[in-house]
Amino acid sequence: MARKVYSEVTAAANIGIIGGSGLYSMPGFEAHEEVAIETPWGAPSDKYIVGTLAGKKVAFLARHGRGHKFSPSELNYRANIYGMKKLGVKHILSLSAVGSLKAEHEPLQFVLPDQFVDRTMGRAATFFGEGIVAHIGFSDPVCNPLADLVHETSKSLDGITVKQGGTYLCMEGPAFSTLAESNLYRSWGMDVIGMTNLTEAKLAREAEICYCTVAMVTDYDCWHPEHDAVTVADIIANLTQNAENAQKLVQAVVGKIGDDLQCKCHSALKHALITSPSVMPEATKQKLDIIIGKYL
Repeated sequence: MARKVYSEVTAAANIGIIGGSGLYSMPGFEAHEEVAIETPWGAPSDKYIVGTLAGKKVAFLARHGRGHKFSPSELNYRANIYGMKKLGVKHILSLSAVGSLKAEHEPLQFVLPDQFVDRTMGRAATFFGEGIVAHIGFSDPVCNPLADLVHETSKSLDGITVKQGGTYLCMEGPAFSTLAESNLYRSWGMDVIGMTNLTEAKLAREAEICYCTVAMVTDYDCWHPEHDAVTVADIIANLTQNAENAQKLVQAVVGKIGDDLQCKCHSALKHALITSPSVMPEATKQKLDIIIGKYL
């Protein structure tokens, strides 16, 4: 049986957009097409929608699949990020619905976290293993130049409030927090809570792709005294409004992302590979070729 080749980069897009709850598509694409990607880790959440947005080549992926088919724990994070890498993506804007852990982060506002705390359990959050070891630097888990661009761009958009900085608590889910957990996270100084973005950020860093989270606040977490007054209808309405605002923000930001937006994300593996090339298994090298090939 012939070996499958996964390592050919198609260079179909420079910018990737990952859409979360309530954001399953990205209007405004020109000449777009759906692209199915095969990866060594199986299938991504959905086909990538590849086309032109604001004059730039863009690939959009519905994180949970169109129709929201996959829970946060079921997502094939490695396939999702690998697919972006295979398409030639260098910058990812990740849009994610979150709960607020601070009164100052109000529903319908956006937060650009610059830190994460991991409360997930047993997720596959690395491309490495099977004979090849790498330890990436992750003290600054998002791309600061990209986050700066998002924040600066947002200032010119009416009706959108974007706050820069803060910590995203990434929990396992799919159930929401208990009241005790919510209060614990608040005592730690966490800003928002979600279920997906830390895992994506780790893999994007290993893939040497710039990554920025746009955390879209839908409601206060259960710590808030008025939490029980929030209905599913309220949350869905906020999801819809957040999606509309996110589309405006993304289109404005995409148009400003250029080759001059350079940072250390694109060389994150330069000093991270520990395994001697002489003992790396050939099968694993082939599997990781588009990620580590330039260093071998």
